[in-house]
Amino acid sequence: MAKLVLASTSPYRRQLLERLGLRFETASPNTDESPRKGETPEQLVSRLAEAKASAVAENFPDALIIGSDQVAVLDGRVLGKPGDHVTATQQLTDASGRRVEFLTGLCLLNSATHHSQVCVARFSVQFRILSERQIENYLQREQPYHCAGSFKSEGLGIALFERLEGNDPNALIGLPLIELINMLNTEGLDVLAMR
Repeated sequence: MAKLVLASTSPYRRQLLERLGLRFETASPNTDESPRKGETPEQLVSRLAEAKASAVAENFPDALIIGSDQVAVLDGRVLGKPGDHVTATQQLTDASGRRVEFLTGLCLLNSATHHSQVCVARFSVQFRILSERQIENYLQREQPYHCAGSFKSEGLGIALFERLEGNDPNALIGLPLIELINMLNTEGLDVLAMR
């Protein structure tokens, strides 16, 4: 079996991949995540997922490399990782009572054959109407400043939502496992047949 490599240092993606019970390594992709002029959110996450997988391929010449990237989109505007309290407050204020779409780009690159599979998983979140106090309390408790959209759905962030819509709840956390399993199957790696 080819080595499996997660081209990410995200602890959330690592935890998701661990659920499959597969042995894998992680590697930092060190890619420029700046959007290109005129690039749609779908094009951005697709390109970055592929770029992250490609960035570590030279160090793993015979591996299946997983690249992933995620953005939150509100009214066609990309909400990135806030980085600080002020930006996170603004993002959650803007999202209050509204629907935010999360796009997760996923790439599985076979570095031996140079074959890559790429997809974009969509997941929508309907936010509750949030008061300033609720937003402040949430941010103080969870400090999700390195999370797209300013929340962690796997933690207290679930209390921010009225409804979730999508095929794979793992996509909201940043790694669509259902689609990844399909891609691994295409490469001859059956997750359920592994011991």
